[in-house]
Amino acid sequence: MSDELRPPVVEEEWLRLAEALVFASSAPVSARLLGQILPESADVEAVIAALRGRFAGRGVELADAAGGVMFRTAPDLAPRLRKVVEIPRRLPRAAMETLAIIAYHQPITRPEIEQIRGASLSQQTLDALLEAGVVAPKGRRESPGRPTLWGTTPAFLAQFGLRDLRDLPSREDLLVEPTPPLPLREGDGGRGPGDSDRDPETIDSHVAPPPPPDPLPQGEGEC
Repeated sequence: MSDELRPPVVEEEWLRLAEALVFASSAPVSARLLGQILPESADVEAVIAALRGRFAGRGVELADAAGGVMFRTAPDLAPRLRKVVEIPRRLPRAAMETLAIIAYHQPITRPEIEQIRGASLSQQTLDALLEAGVVAPKGRRESPGRPTLWGTTPAFLAQFGLRDLRDLPSREDLLVEPTPPLPLREGDGGRGPGDSDRDPETIDSHVAPPPPPDPLPQGEGEC
């Protein structure tokens, strides 16, 4: 077999290093980050592929998320684990509605969010999303008052198991079959005065991104 056809060599020590880094990291590990601890001779993509193969079918698997890789519980085992694993606090429905709007319309201003929701956005709800690390300011719109633009973060992608925003399901996909409940990070922000007309029930979850909200009418909603 020629050198061009021979698969890249992956040393056991490289796999151990990669496994340790992914395990210790609180965020998805990118190929670039992994390359910083591996020898120059190592093929980073080959190491990731080998690590993925090693954990395939096990209780913990290597999953793509937010432009990197991270360990996640095997999806088929999640229902059983819920019986014994403590469920973290969940964001209220108003916060999840706001997060869905931001995810599908970003960058978006606060008045636009309120227009789509049909209710005011309390600071308490916004603070809950900021504390959870799933949204962040993305500059300001060049319009009167220069309102802040909001968008999602890499932590949002990691939380929902998305490689990038293109993995968000389309409205057509969501209409085919019911959307599973949504996973939430710890950080219950409570409800604010502007959320009094919303259902107080929080959303139970596993791994499904938020559904797309109704679109913003053209030419409206800017501040």
